[in-house]
Amino acid sequence: MTLTEFRARTVEAFGDLRADHLVRSHHLAAFDGRTADEAIDAGASVKQVWLALCSEFEVPDSLR
Repeated sequence: MTLTEFRARTVEAFGDLRADHLVRSHHLAAFDGRTADEAIDAGASVKQVWLALCSEFEVPDSLR
């Protein structure tokens, strides 16, 4: 998954404003409390970050 695909999927799942906020401010348990942006910047797989967001926010399988 590319970063562009990640951004598009977050917008699709959460809406434009909420997606941006979640990626910048929600602390992911799967990444030791890092935000999605921090985890990606630290070298985490974009796909794994996406799946962590999906898990924490119960995103339906159809949007994963």
